[in-house]
Amino acid sequence: MTAAATSSSSRAFVSLIGAGPGDPGLLTLRGAEALRRADVVLFDYLANPDLLRFCPQAETIYVGKKGFSEYISQEQINALIVEKAREGGGKRVARLKGGDVFVFGRGGEEAEACVQAGIPFEIVPGVTSAIAAPAYAGIPVTHREAARSFAVLTGNTQEGGARYETLAGVDTLVLLMGVRNLDQISADLIAAGRDPQTPAATVQWGTTPQQRVASGTLATIAQRVRAAGLEAPAVTVVGEVARLRETLRWFDVAPAGPLAGRTVAVTRTREGASALSELLRARGASVLEVPLIRFAATENAAALQTRLRDLSGVTWLLLTSNQAVTALFTHLEHLGLDARHLAGVQVAAVGPSTARSLAEHGLRADFVPSTPGARHLGAQLPARPGEVALHLTSQVAEAELQQTLEARGIRYERAELYRTEPARLSTPELERLRGADVVTLASGSAARHLAALAGTNFTVAAMGPQTADAARAAGFTRVTVAREASLEALADAAAQALREEAEASES
Repeated sequence: MTAAATSSSSRAFVSLIGAGPGDPGLLTLRGAEALRRADVVLFDYLANPDLLRFCPQAETIYVGKKGFSEYISQEQINALIVEKAREGGGKRVARLKGGDVFVFGRGGEEAEACVQAGIPFEIVPGVTSAIAAPAYAGIPVTHREAARSFAVLTGNTQEGGARYETLAGVDTLVLLMGVRNLDQISADLIAAGRDPQTPAATVQWGTTPQQRVASGTLATIAQRVRAAGLEAPAVTVVGEVARLRETLRWFDVAPAGPLAGRTVAVTRTREGASALSELLRARGASVLEVPLIRFAATENAAALQTRLRDLSGVTWLLLTSNQAVTALFTHLEHLGLDARHLAGVQVAAVGPSTARSLAEHGLRADFVPSTPGARHLGAQLPARPGEVALHLTSQVAEAELQQTLEARGIRYERAELYRTEPARLSTPELERLRGADVVTLASGSAARHLAALAGTNFTVAAMGPQTADAARAAGFTRVTVAREASLEALADAAAQALREEAEASES
């Protein structure tokens, strides 16, 4: 639902988005679209940071709260939402919250803050962990033969304890935020009339590769949780349906992939989601996508636009990234032009991904090298000596393409189409990156950016010998090279790197 604005006519708008329980695939389509449109994103501890890939251009602010140690108070979050929405004449703010906005998420308070400030807002419901975590553990909260009702309770005594005697007729109880108080909660439920032998289960990090489950009875579940070392975030289910776990468990008994239980950081020097991430998740990995650069407008737009208006004398346009394609058509549109303006030149793409980006704009690449990469583009481009090749790129384009073309007698020109700048990661994002088991590098620039951003104390998998050489030159010492320049081979190299590391530690 969307609340009407009471005062402001600016573009200020707030989306309160349920991020789901942890599995990034459970974000709703509506939530993903709201993130794409956001100028600012405030995300919390339980919102999977992988979801930030939907909003690469947005300012991101961590406002996480973990347990009883608050990084920022709720009142401060409310004020920040309003402040950011009003900033600069009005911005679109996305508040990304773990689970569902209104299920113990304090989303109601944030919505009230918007109303009081006269800022229009929307609620984007999310999949609550109260249902999803048990489901991934094989526990249905209702079942025709075992449970016709369920209640969701907070186990956080700071939020106000439940009156358990009023729940006598409820078949299934689902407790959120209760792992620290599980001894007391169990005792209170038994005192209120629950049978101590009622089946119970606690699910930690439900729906993620880190999911762990402890099972027992109401009388024993707290001890079982302690013995298993389970901590927050966790969901506890009390009721006959907990017996069904042994029959219906599916997520944690699926065939383990070679990267099961391991965290792989996927570095990327372009914006957008990574196909590599999906390959790694299919092999059991928990994936952390790490943007190493961000894109900014060229600092000499006038010179660029003058060059784009007049392409006479140019035989080839060279595009060596998806961002180059995006930026090119943005500038053409600004000039009132479209793909027809490029009819007099031939267009080369550095690889199939860039060629696909061109096709999305209605333009078929005239040439794509047999192997992706600037080296191969320079060596294989079907240009004759004396012809002009205009490279539309960023301010930090590598010199190899220019050197290869000029060695063939081809006249090389470069125009700055956009700028690349180092990414800025928050402290929690840097901590997650440094905790990764292996990091993938798909280019030499990725190696250099990673070294500058977070150092070189990583086990890395490199896409081919050229990237591996760049990684070693940047200071990385634990480098495994993919057998070929493909995403599948890079995923294999990540698994191989971990095997080699395990073998080295055993020897």
